[in-house]
Amino acid sequence: MIIKAERLSADLTAERAKEIYMDIIISNSSGVPIYEQIEEQIKSLIMTGELAAGDALPSMRILAKDLKISVITTKRAFEDLERDGYIESVVGRGSFVKGINPELVKENMKFVIEQHLEKAADKAVMGKVSLDELKEMLEIIYEEKADKD
Repeated sequence: MIIKAERLSADLTAERAKEIYMDIIISNSSGVPIYEQIEEQIKSLIMTGELAAGDALPSMRILAKDLKISVITTKRAFEDLERDGYIESVVGRGSFVKGINPELVKENMKFVIEQHLEKAADKAVMGKVSLDELKEMLEIIYEEKADKD
């Protein structure tokens, strides 16, 4: 689903500088909560530069309506994005992409990756999977994901 957002001028006036589009895809069968799917896709758009600092996100209600989901779900996604420093909300104006430090974001991502790798290493040791086999699995998964981009 393509969601329309607006790029506003730096001073956050109502003057539209450019329209932008967010391609948000929701999967009901993925096992990942819908609010997390929204968060991850918006974070990805910010990290890749498709959404820039100052870009206005669609309102929670419009996003919920377009995605045919509950406003509570979009509210949760926006609250988490704001808590994590990706967006900021301005009362009466909406939510906007916040200027972020890419190095800080990368460090946060590395921390999360380390947590997941620690769990994977625990399972590998428990299942008597060798380090070489584990590395090979990671390389295959990484290459598949990198090829999708």
